[in-house]
Amino acid sequence: MRKPLNPLDFAASNAMSSVITVSNPLQQLLDDFRRQDRVHAGSLIVSMFGDAVVPRGGRIWLGSLIRLLQPLGLNERLVRTAVFRLVRDEWLASQRSGRRTDYLLTPLGEQRIDEAARVIYAAATPHWDRRWRLIVTVGELAAKDRERLRKALLWQGFGSLSNDCFVHPGVDLIAVFDALVAEGLGGLLDRLKPLMAADAAPGTAASDAAMVHSAWDLGHLADMYRSFTARYQPVLGTLRDGGFELADETAFLLRVLLIHDHRRLLLRDPGLPDVLLPADWPGQKARLLCRELYRRLLAGSERHLDACFHLADGSTPEASARLHERFRDTDPLALPL
Repeated sequence: MRKPLNPLDFAASNAMSSVITVSNPLQQLLDDFRRQDRVHAGSLIVSMFGDAVVPRGGRIWLGSLIRLLQPLGLNERLVRTAVFRLVRDEWLASQRSGRRTDYLLTPLGEQRIDEAARVIYAAATPHWDRRWRLIVTVGELAAKDRERLRKALLWQGFGSLSNDCFVHPGVDLIAVFDALVAEGLGGLLDRLKPLMAADAAPGTAASDAAMVHSAWDLGHLADMYRSFTARYQPVLGTLRDGGFELADETAFLLRVLLIHDHRRLLLRDPGLPDVLLPADWPGQKARLLCRELYRRLLAGSERHLDACFHLADGSTPEASARLHERFRDTDPLALPL
């Protein structure tokens, strides 16, 4: 039986030159992450909660979280500091069990995770009813309130036409206002005017193309998608080639980075319908790549979680069966990239 290939045990030697050639894309990806000057540990932990912790009940013992992330270069102090900040920012809450502490999502954290999950694991870009959703501010807003509002709406995929007007092609405006209340912005609702507008004729100053160009920088977003594909395509190619067994821990680490990078991309993506996107939009290729790679990493990464994921009471919760429904809308293994 072949020994599972684990880039964490990667060692350069002539005798292992064939293994080095095969494992290099995986090792390179992990090394690139660890070499970052500044790791945004809080953002990575949020990604891991949404993808790996929520399917197992939404809570995890701090010691287990530290153990799982340590191979990515996140030491105990960094994880503890990031978790403290997430508690402060009302993403997480703590719950003691004897001398140990579990961390779990707050209701606000759950809402944010659910919103992101609907985008991350979506089957395709949404159908468009050819109506724009607008939120216009009425009257004066303090600079601090305006910035909080802007960030909250950008989080939900809105583009900005001006300091006073935000636009989205298909969001549920009632849900948006509910989310603003959950964000602590309920006091601003009487200053916000929700509107619906029909699409405009092509070639006019207010055409759909002009609206998209004004509200979003799709050129920059396209470059980010191409960078994502270039980073993960060699990893997928290595797994497609086979010839070795991928270590369960490595599968988990790659899955964490894959979803983390994809999540950060999608949170910058307004989720425009295909009809509003340029031809050959690179976001679709990135989605297909993510689906296939995720499916190939899932079984091994879950075995690693079975071994290392614990609650403060020492138990290991089972993953929900719904976890395996992710990316099941089509068979990504049959889709060429």
